[in-house]
Amino acid sequence: MESASPHNPAISRRVDDYVGARIRLRRTLLGLTQEQLAVALSISYQQVQKYETGTNRVSAGRLYELANILDTTVAYFFDGLDPAVGPAELPHGGRNRIAIDLVRNFLEISNEDQRAALANLVKTLRTNGEVTKLPS
Repeated sequence: MESASPHNPAISRRVDDYVGARIRLRRTLLGLTQEQLAVALSISYQQVQKYETGTNRVSAGRLYELANILDTTVAYFFDGLDPAVGPAELPHGGRNRIAIDLVRNFLEISNEDQRAALANLVKTLRTNGEVTKLPS
């Protein structure tokens, strides 16, 4: 059985992979390209790719920068982390373009009632017509 010790390379690798996947998820949810994120960080898009794949470890300072640029908290990158389990594969953005566009457009709706109505519609469609009221 693997030890949860911080010196366990397998655990460290899983954490790096997970943080990278969370960076990618947040970037795509915001509709940003790797190039746009790279420009904001003053690094190359290849470096962003390496962060997202876990090839390069993200320093604490860089993670703080990422959280600010991606309008989230540092804790977001660790939410749901179970180092004993590898990260779930994230679908490629090209295959999920509709979902990414949906989220991007949803976030641009300023009227909270309209956003709630749309969220309820999507939830209703997902549950095959079972109407469930979302909390306001």
